[in-house]
This record gives sequence, structure tokens and C-alpha cells, in this order.
Amino acid sequence: MNFTQECTIPVARERLWDLLMDVPAVSRCVPGIGTVEAVGDNAYRGGLEVKVGPIRLSLQGTITVEEQDRTGWSARMRAEANDRRLGGGIRARLHLTLLAADAGTRVRIDTDLAVLGKIGEFGQPIIRNKADTLLEEFARNLGAALAV
Repeated sequence: MNFTQECTIPVARERLWDLLMDVPAVSRCVPGIGTVEAVGDNAYRGGLEVKVGPIRLSLQGTITVEEQDRTGWSARMRAEANDRRLGGGIRARLHLTLLAADAGTRVRIDTDLAVLGKIGEFGQPIIRNKADTLLEEFARNLGAALAV
């Protein structure tokens, strides 16, 4: 499943970039993320607790920053996580781009998401809706973190 999400954060691109590339710090802005720890060069391990429809997921996995281009304001990341209780997981490739906007910086996230096992039974509309809800809350949290 491929989808694109966008939000605008009322802060300069440089400042936003610095926070977004600090994975443990930016993870505190993602709803449902627990502790995130470095496990290697640009690789991090953590967990996400999220409710999708009537089911509560407990995903444990890794995110790896594969490319960072500050001059082009883009980054590529790979995320892999599993929910052992439900017997399913996700595999995602994300392309993050920061664009100048009148009121700050527009964040564009292009995602190629594979949903595996029982989790995939939710269907694309429910998963896409949950992703949009998470992005809205993430954008609010990010704006608040950068307002300090």
C-alpha cells in the first residue's frame, strides 16, 4: 500500500530537520511510541502501542535511517515491526521531504507499507485512516516540542 501524507510545522526547516534526524528525540512526539534506543549506525529499536479499530497492537521493531540529505531536505528510512501476540507485522519504506511553506515547513512523507499477517485483515481504508490520525497528533506534538 502506497500513500502520501503532508503537514505543516510552524518552524524553520533547519530546526525541524535537526529534530527529525534525532530519532530518539523525535520518537517522543509519535503517539504510542515507548523507549527508543540506538542499536547501531542509524538503527534504532523500540515499540509502538496503537489501537486500530477494535484491536490493540503492540509492535516491536527497528527503524533505520538509510539516507540523509540536508542540502536536499530529504531522508529515506526503513521500518520493520512485529506484534508477536497477533502474529503479524509491518514493513515500511518512508521518504521524508521538507519543503518551504508560508507558515513554516511542509513535511511530506511518502510511504510504501506492507501489512503482514492478521494485521493486514483490517483493510487499507482503516489502516490509512489510522495513519492520518497518527500524523495529525505527531504534527501537533512536533509543533509543541519546537515551540519551546
